[in-house]
Amino acid sequence: MNGERTIDDLRFTLLQARNPGDPAREDEWNSFSTRLGVRPQQVRQVDVLAGRLDDRVLEGADVLLVGGAGEYSLVHPTPAIDGLVSFLTRAVDGSVPIFASCFGFHALAVGLGGRVIADEEHAEVGSYDMELTADGQSDGLFGELPRQFVAQLGHKDRVDRLPDGVVLLARSGLCPYQAFRLPGRAVYATQFHPELDLRDNSLRFKGYLDTYGKLFGRENALRKLRSFRQSDEVNGLMRRFVDRFVLG
Repeated sequence: MNGERTIDDLRFTLLQARNPGDPAREDEWNSFSTRLGVRPQQVRQVDVLAGRLDDRVLEGADVLLVGGAGEYSLVHPTPAIDGLVSFLTRAVDGSVPIFASCFGFHALAVGLGGRVIADEEHAEVGSYDMELTADGQSDGLFGELPRQFVAQLGHKDRVDRLPDGVVLLARSGLCPYQAFRLPGRAVYATQFHPELDLRDNSLRFKGYLDTYGKLFGRENALRKLRSFRQSDEVNGLMRRFVDRFVLG
């Protein structure tokens, strides 16, 4: 029908908490753009560390995306990270759909009343098997995934208490909370990275190899790198989110 919007008409705002020089900053921007199937120019980057977030961040945005954080954590938040949490807590009551990945998953969980802990013993860095919960299988978005699927991850903190009232959608063998949604709202969050494919995550791992070498031991880190797998099924998740909640 003439006059209907298409994916090319949409504008996205991507919140990032990454230091200058972080190699993942631009890679993340490109990964989100690629998985969404949009031009990078449609995705506006907003540096969470640059100043206080306010409602102007959402002006002109059809979707709010929350990306990674590099060196930052919800276990020991800085004032800027506390500001992100407060902003997201307000944003979920607005009209702009929200999709939060990894660090965004942590920030949204904390803002809604959950808790994040440091847990290097259960760190997931690489490609891991996910499993849908019963609610995930019946969910309008996640239900299109197979009950078991592969996703890309890169975290050593995890949510150990979900906020009250959210719907758990997926889990893994190491982490019981991998994705949730907020009932009645277009708000989804994933511990895993649907914006990353095998190549993206491998390149990111290599960029942080010194860090992962210290965390896992260099030989174990290289062994993990060789174990990375494709994640085709989950890589379409964010585009389906847009089709369902914006274009649909």
